[in-house]
Amino acid sequence: MKTRIVLVDDNEHWRCFARLAILAQEDLQIVGEAADGDEAIQKSQDLQPDVILLDISLPTLNGIDAARKLSQVTPNSKIIFVTENRSPDVAEKALTTGAKGFVIKSHADRELLPAIKAVLEGKRFISGSLARHFPVALP
Repeated sequence: MKTRIVLVDDNEHWRCFARLAILAQEDLQIVGEAADGDEAIQKSQDLQPDVILLDISLPTLNGIDAARKLSQVTPNSKIIFVTENRSPDVAEKALTTGAKGFVIKSHADRELLPAIKAVLEGKRFISGSLARHFPVALP
């Protein structure tokens, strides 16, 4: 059975990149896409995906606030933030929403698929350039 993914980003070019990377994997499929926080919540609630790839800077509702709502309406979905924001403070705030991963977009070519795999195995994934800011035992 394929892992079902909802892709949330307001940048169509980014969604195209992620879509191509994911569709190249036999065990992954994109079941929905959203361009803003409110749409992300609606689609994810309807589709109940295994993984939600979520940007932080979104129109209508930012990704961090959307993640808080998503954890209520799709409690079994694993959230991975995929953003250009490199702030350790923002990453920490994002991960307190219950998200399981944080990937910096400019590293996504080498980190996106490993992040998806890690969270599906019950692990956390933090982008390499931020990992040193987080303790090993981060829940």
